[in-house]
Amino acid sequence: MSTPVAGSRLRVAYSAGYTVPLPEGHRFPMGKFLALRQILERDGIIRPEDVVEPEEAAWEDLALVHTRAYLYKLRHGTLGRAEERRLGLPWSPALVRRSRLAVRGTVNAAWMALEDGVAANLAGGTHHAFPDHGEGFCVLNDVGVAVRVLRRGGWIRRALVVDLDVHQGNGTAAVFADDPDTFTFSMHGAGNYPFRPIPSDLDVALPDGAGDDEYEEALRRFLPEAVTRSRPDLVFYLGGVDVVAGDRFGRLALSRTGLERRDRWVIGTLRGEGFPVTLLLSGGYAATPRRTAELHAIAHRTALEVEVRREDGGVRSDGVRATA
Repeated sequence: MSTPVAGSRLRVAYSAGYTVPLPEGHRFPMGKFLALRQILERDGIIRPEDVVEPEEAAWEDLALVHTRAYLYKLRHGTLGRAEERRLGLPWSPALVRRSRLAVRGTVNAAWMALEDGVAANLAGGTHHAFPDHGEGFCVLNDVGVAVRVLRRGGWIRRALVVDLDVHQGNGTAAVFADDPDTFTFSMHGAGNYPFRPIPSDLDVALPDGAGDDEYEEALRRFLPEAVTRSRPDLVFYLGGVDVVAGDRFGRLALSRTGLERRDRWVIGTLRGEGFPVTLLLSGGYAATPRRTAELHAIAHRTALEVEVRREDGGVRSDGVRATA
């Protein structure tokens, strides 16, 4: 793993194809992807040359995780009505292309994180996608494919998934259920979707209404355990922002300050230990897509700040600049 040189940069994967039309009034905030790129460029967190546009993930790469039968249905548009309802998104060629682009974006972001220390996909974290079906707005499991592509190429052996979306990462847990070299950690709301979770290697379920202090106490207790048990070559951080109070599909009550503290501590701790980190969006359903994107931008801003502090020579494991 190389250390970023002076003048830190945050490379990101992004494609205009991440955004596709949905029926009017659909609940998924499709506009957040472009809005996030605009916010990051506006604030100087990324530059145009830091944006790496992915191609569509190869079908053979997708088959490292997903069944041939499911991929056939996606490719040929033969999902049944019940399957589409479970997915929560209407099938279209554009949706399939969008999902393949996002998977390849996560693969590319993982490669960039191994080179730079930290990188991001401005999509991804589709943790409800199972090998044989999609659900919860998740078509393909990007983390599952990325881990297996990188492992096949000899880039990594051990991986850690830190999933802090408000919803338990059932699909990712299923993908890696028999994989001793991938550790899945999910901290989520106890009374929320999915109602029949698939056990992760470490699950932490928080009660409805949990706020900043309760959330941070649990995170500081259990994330070090996940790190100790996994000792990964690469970390995937699913920084869902649906933990924030007022989220349409979340039942926790973090403030914006609490979200900032979460991202700073997670990224600072992981980078302080020298682990490369891949940032993924996962969920967020604030009042508008723009508001959702503003919350997602916190993790990217924090990641760049952590790298600058590392270069300056003094970051504690909690991401706080050390003083003499």
